[in-house]
Amino acid sequence: MPAPTLIAFDADDTLWPNQPHYDQAEAQLYELLTHYADADTLSRRFNEVQRRDLPLLGYGAKSFIICMVETIISLTDGRVTGREIQQILDHGKRLLDYPIEPLPDVRAVLDVLQEQGHRLMLLTKGDLFDQESKLARSGLGDYFAHVEIVSEKNEATYRRLLQRYGLRPEQFVMIGNSLKSDVLPVARLGARAVHVPYHTTWVMEEVPAEQLVGVPFHRVEALAEVVTYLEALADDDA
Repeated sequence: MPAPTLIAFDADDTLWPNQPHYDQAEAQLYELLTHYADADTLSRRFNEVQRRDLPLLGYGAKSFIICMVETIISLTDGRVTGREIQQILDHGKRLLDYPIEPLPDVRAVLDVLQEQGHRLMLLTKGDLFDQESKLARSGLGDYFAHVEIVSEKNEATYRRLLQRYGLRPEQFVMIGNSLKSDVLPVARLGARAVHVPYHTTWVMEEVPAEQLVGVPFHRVEALAEVVTYLEALADDDA
């Protein structure tokens, strides 16, 4: 395969922490609402509501807030108080403006790739306003020649992006922490996928092991290893 001409990076939990903020907000809300149900019951119902509502609401803090409110209204048969709903809203809103600090090695990796002349893309899914705000707060925007914020990362989305940028699959590399969103659909199209594991994964992004059988992708233990991997691809193409 030829060396890639476009290298795309996922954002949340690849370039900066995201899921830990949601995990913390969720735990705080469960503590707030513990007089209605235990944490396991709340978590189970919340995940059911999110799974059901994702096609309608999409991803991000606003979806999180709506699903949490819907969960507690359902669990309490409407007995939840207005004050408690306001507390849910306040916790959720904090997910829209927390400071963005790039993960270790992110700037160093992007510096090297930019110096080597690679064309870089930020490719993330979620709410447009929320993701644009995160990118602005991260200070990483100048590294990317292209920014794509999509509602879903599936084969149809990647196929559409390849067509938009006039690329064959073998000219594209996707780098991210999600096997579901950053690896499987990319590999199935014949493009290169690089998995950078993160210590926590949202339950909606988990993938059964059997879905990975026979799927070709490259795994690195840290983002810094991406540079070596891309250099090897260039050497193979030389």
